[in-house]
Amino acid sequence: MKLSDFNYDLDESLIAQMPSQKRENSRLMHLCKNGCKIEHLHFYDIINLLNSNDFLVLNDTRVFPARIFAKKSTGANIEIFLLKEIRNKIWEVLLKPAKRVKIGDVLFVSEKLSVVLLEKNDETCLVELFYEGNIYKILEQIGQMPLPPYIERKLVSDKIKEIDYERYQTVFAKKSGSVAAPTAGLHFTNEILAQLSNKGVEIAFVTLNVGLGTFRPVKCENISEHKMHSEEFEIDINNAQKINNALKNRKNIVAVGTTSVRTLETTMEQFGEIKACKSSSDLFIYPGYKFKIVDKILTNFHLPKSTLLMLVSAFAGKDFIFSAYQQAIEQKYRFFSYGDCMLIE
Repeated sequence: MKLSDFNYDLDESLIAQMPSQKRENSRLMHLCKNGCKIEHLHFYDIINLLNSNDFLVLNDTRVFPARIFAKKSTGANIEIFLLKEIRNKIWEVLLKPAKRVKIGDVLFVSEKLSVVLLEKNDETCLVELFYEGNIYKILEQIGQMPLPPYIERKLVSDKIKEIDYERYQTVFAKKSGSVAAPTAGLHFTNEILAQLSNKGVEIAFVTLNVGLGTFRPVKCENISEHKMHSEEFEIDINNAQKINNALKNRKNIVAVGTTSVRTLETTMEQFGEIKACKSSSDLFIYPGYKFKIVDKILTNFHLPKSTLLMLVSAFAGKDFIFSAYQQAIEQKYRFFSYGDCMLIE
């Protein structure tokens, strides 16, 4: 298939710049792919859409404040976007502007943190961080949440920063390592999770650290030539057992977010079963892919020409997804990370 097949026009006014006032008040589009039916609801209605035959799989990764700002000895300002730790204190990063930094340059972030450029590659750089203590605790003090570039704010007050620290994070986030939120999970509250549990909906957690791979643009017109960046994931023994029991009892596996989809499908691809593991995924799901475990997907509305849009098109059918997106545009749904969501079954 062609990259241009996955393009659509979206008015910028529909790109959510702030989260909904309450997590559960976001809108939810309910898609039944077999009957090509579309229903317009709110997220709190998910209580009525799921029952004891459904089994939720959530990504419990935690977003860390990956965007930091440094100065060269010359006084030049450099933005550092931390992607992932390769080995002890050696990180893969994005630098902006990278052309102003040379190998060996020292970048001063704060009294607690400095950075030295070790290596430049085509897209990313390798740096060494110099600090004492826990880097994630340091970043909580000096870093900013890595909001995607389509969330544009000229002035950011302390109040808005506080909102982002709370709302660009799921209520069940545990394990730091992501540079972007698994956004489908942002709609859940502890109350909704409790209500679902009371209905007999069981829940398991997996961890996929969202990195550059999820958002890297597809540049080749023949999408089969696109190569995904690898992203690390983990399923512990307790949650693997829960998922396998759900499969044994023939429950519907409801993947919350494309990251949960890719974790589950990659595990099945690599091992032929769900098992406790630490691995990585470069799985690219696009139309023609045969799903091995996922029965339903809860997901947000995705960017044109994105791998995420291709994944949901593979699951529900491209024509049906694009019909749903057109309805979402007409009914002024809010798009992307802070936007509304859809449940596809």
